[in-house]
Amino acid sequence: MLAEVTDVRPGRPYKPGREHKIVTASHTEPVQAETQNPAGIVLTDLAAEKVKALIEQEGRDDLRLRVAVQPGGCSGLRYQLFFDERSLDGDNVTEYDGFAVVVDRMSVPYLTGATIDFADRIDAQGFTIDNPNAGGSCACGDSFH
Repeated sequence: MLAEVTDVRPGRPYKPGREHKIVTASHTEPVQAETQNPAGIVLTDLAAEKVKALIEQEGRDDLRLRVAVQPGGCSGLRYQLFFDERSLDGDNVTEYDGFAVVVDRMSVPYLTGATIDFADRIDAQGFTIDNPNAGGSCACGDSFH
């Protein structure tokens, strides 16, 4: 199930730590994956470049991209992508070129095999998550199961 995280768009300021809305995407394209972390998440080259640029824009070297799955929405689960300086017990941390991706131990089973990409097209803008573990999403596209 491919989902678009609509947190970074032209004309809308990026706000770290904000919960991000997920919408089901209607258009998919194959992407070339860069690196897979111990939690099984793959970041494409484009997604990694965008994360690095956003962290640099924040002007802090202690921020890491935290990817989590939390209860919520119509279907029961929703993604969260945000910058975080905290280290929690059981975190899976993968270092990339200039930043780290963190996944909490409770989210690992839901995210194994997921691919995070960044789209900047007329039909899609923002981070997308293609998650083979998602069986479906609700009609509003805000959550998955």
